[in-house]
Amino acid sequence: MGAYCDENLSFSPDCNLSPSHDRRLSKHVRDNVHGNIYLDTLSLKFIDTEQFQRLRELKQLGLAHMVYPGAVHSRFEHSLGVYWLAGEAIQKLKTYQGLELGIDRFDVQTVKVAGLLHDVGHGPFSHLFEREFLPKVLNGFKWAHEEMSAKLIDHIVDEHQIDVEPEMIKRVKEMILASSEFALPKSAKEKQFLYDIVANGRNGIDVDKFDYIVRDSRACGIGCSFDFHRLMDTMRVLGDEICYRAKDYLSIHKLFATRADLFRTVYTHSKVKAVELMVVDALLKANSYLEISSSIQDPSEYWKLDDSIIKTIETAPDEELRESRDLILRIRRRNLYQFCNEYSVPKDKLEHFKNVTAQDIACSQKNGVLLKEDDIAVCNVRIDLTRGRQNPLESVNFFKDYESNEKFSIPDDRISHLLPTSYQDMIVRVYSKKPELVAAVSEAFENFQLKIYGVKAQVHDTPEKKKRRI
Repeated sequence: MGAYCDENLSFSPDCNLSPSHDRRLSKHVRDNVHGNIYLDTLSLKFIDTEQFQRLRELKQLGLAHMVYPGAVHSRFEHSLGVYWLAGEAIQKLKTYQGLELGIDRFDVQTVKVAGLLHDVGHGPFSHLFEREFLPKVLNGFKWAHEEMSAKLIDHIVDEHQIDVEPEMIKRVKEMILASSEFALPKSAKEKQFLYDIVANGRNGIDVDKFDYIVRDSRACGIGCSFDFHRLMDTMRVLGDEICYRAKDYLSIHKLFATRADLFRTVYTHSKVKAVELMVVDALLKANSYLEISSSIQDPSEYWKLDDSIIKTIETAPDEELRESRDLILRIRRRNLYQFCNEYSVPKDKLEHFKNVTAQDIACSQKNGVLLKEDDIAVCNVRIDLTRGRQNPLESVNFFKDYESNEKFSIPDDRISHLLPTSYQDMIVRVYSKKPELVAAVSEAFENFQLKIYGVKAQVHDTPEKKKRRI
């Protein structure tokens, strides 16, 4: 693996790092978020494979480092972080409710491996590959990194002959898919709370978010006041689900609000999206020649795909890649698609909103320069609190204190009138692919808003300085 410390001490082959285990006998890594992360024997067998090591070559935030230079951390360190927090969470529950809940070593190991491998199926450039590139080449076929994670886990076990119980691998895959639309029927009728830890399909509170919210905020130099330790220290299982103290309601709201802030300021930053739009165009132009999408059903080939695809395009002399190569060169020279303007979809129009397309804008031009659809790029950005237009806190159950065995939900109006009454923003952004067309694209965008809403919904006009830029 190369990143862990080996103190040349022997350790149990069945090391699950229970409270009685001496952590000095284990290999560990030093993480910049969680400190020492101790690695159990089974997890090391997965870590020390080329399929898992590939995660070093996948930036956690895709192309955000083009705007936030510090955002160069990888899926590898995030996966170790989720592994660690998953283990900490299940150990806390075992310490306080282990006898009551029947938590055993099998459960502890299963949750930890699920945390470790939950992102092993991600494609290049974070979610761009899955949400922006593949939908344009698969003609409606749905593909999800969670499903590829499940396939890759089977491939790793077979390829490296890892000695692990089939039932454990089955449950690991169920836990990884738990929050996706491809969720599997849970094989265990009891201990459903275990599925709340890594990828929580009930309410979205899970250790995956605990890790990436803190890790991403730190990497981008953004302050983070959300404290996951408080929630982990006080959580409790009632009625086979993880519940939280009623007094921690605002802490949970802060989790969702901080995530939404990261989406607004980092993940969907206007310049980050400009770079993403260009990379998607480059991948689309290179796809038929490089067959980028040909391996997405085959884990034995898929694991070879990572962020280095950009360097392959950039340095290849092939004429078939010239257009893609030119786009990458434009990114290097900061000659990006030009952001023209944006507007937030009015609240009363959200329910029936349909994504705006480049064709919609091109068809809204009136006089002057003749715009073609290919001159325009449109980005439809959804920012929510994990449940679309629904309040995610409605799916969270609470308890009054540790003497009470009753769980209950808390209506918004019982807490604070300062909490939001809307839980989703829909932002439409338009870009000009050529600097000299900014004025024409901006005018067509304004015409589109007038046609759809009767008013210009954007906050301000596109600056004249930007319109004159050539």
